[in-house]
Amino acid sequence: MNPIENLIERKFSNLQTGAAVVLPGGRRVGAAEAGVTLKLRELSPLAHLAAGQVGRLAGDYVEGRLDIDGGMRDVMAVASQLIPGDPTSGGRSSWWRNLLRSAKSVGHHSAEADARQVQFHYDVSDDFYSLWLDERRVYSCAYYRDAHMPLAHAQEAKLDHVCRKLMLREGERFLDIGAGWGGLLLWAAEHYGVHATGITLSKNQHAHVNRLISERGLQGRVQMQLLDYRALPEDQPWDKIASIGMFEHVGRAMLPTYFDKIRRLLKPGGLLMNHGITAGGTRNAQLGAGIGEFIERYIFPGGELLHVSYVLREMAESGLEALDIENLRPHYARTLWAWSDALESRLTRAAELAGERVVRAYRLYLAGSAMSFERGWISLHQMLAARPSGNVDEGPMRGAQSVFPFQRSYMYR
Repeated sequence: MNPIENLIERKFSNLQTGAAVVLPGGRRVGAAEAGVTLKLRELSPLAHLAAGQVGRLAGDYVEGRLDIDGGMRDVMAVASQLIPGDPTSGGRSSWWRNLLRSAKSVGHHSAEADARQVQFHYDVSDDFYSLWLDERRVYSCAYYRDAHMPLAHAQEAKLDHVCRKLMLREGERFLDIGAGWGGLLLWAAEHYGVHATGITLSKNQHAHVNRLISERGLQGRVQMQLLDYRALPEDQPWDKIASIGMFEHVGRAMLPTYFDKIRRLLKPGGLLMNHGITAGGTRNAQLGAGIGEFIERYIFPGGELLHVSYVLREMAESGLEALDIENLRPHYARTLWAWSDALESRLTRAAELAGERVVRAYRLYLAGSAMSFERGWISLHQMLAARPSGNVDEGPMRGAQSVFPFQRSYMYR
């Protein structure tokens, strides 16, 4: 047994979840009775295993250098024990590293680059996504208002939670930036009577939502545009704006541009819901142990996670007043496990639709993200904000400067 194999043997003997490795020649290392077995087709993954580089092991799995036997919850339990230390403790970056990262971020987030990156992820196959999302294809954190809710009901509860927080009213002009497959856009129009506009960079999503608008007779009240947020005209500001699962794609360097644009698009006194994934650590640019690199390569090229404190600062510097912040982190863990379970139950069909390589990547992405939310490595925040009107006499409370009532009871009636 060579030194790396000895290291693997010691590492696996200390795991709480039984796991084993089968080497290319058939020799087995690890627990005799294992809930998780890694079957290596070549020896190169051993170095990643010894170093606890679970993201690179995930890449080995996607590329076919190893196979995994075991349920996803057991696989993630083993992965979490292999990681050396806290993957959010990336340490403090020097000023010049931050400068280089910002310069790289700008290059990654031109309108053309964003379109390519969004289409890489969202245009895999609509039928593939429909296998594991709910019927509305809501591809963001659900809201389990009742702990016993099935996913579809929890997604409807989320859509309504967003609409209530935004105080949507009949006849208002509502903009959904990054509208996905139209779940919020159509919910807001059909349940709150707003005139709704959505934008996306995904050709598949654009075509799907326009079909739904036609089928439901919503022409004239709802429109979906294939458009970058930077190209939105500013001559008719919106009453309310939602950005759900969008700003993760914007990039650190582009956040000032993004929030400046939203402020100009929003009527004075209007409300913004900025809902998205945030970093669990305050200083790490991505998750360690190779996890960030895996997501960048196989799932979300160009995606960047930022701590909620950083996002709120950028919103404030763009002239948007934060009003209400809600952390839904455990809700997203449960949402992702629901997606993971649904995909696991349809693996053969998923591979027919998207190919084996994509399915392998998404198996680990969904379950790994669920684990990361459970452990607080990443989080999810809803940030309600307003563009102050400057009118201190506005609203029932003097000095409100927006339609927000500065109390939460209206959200839960």
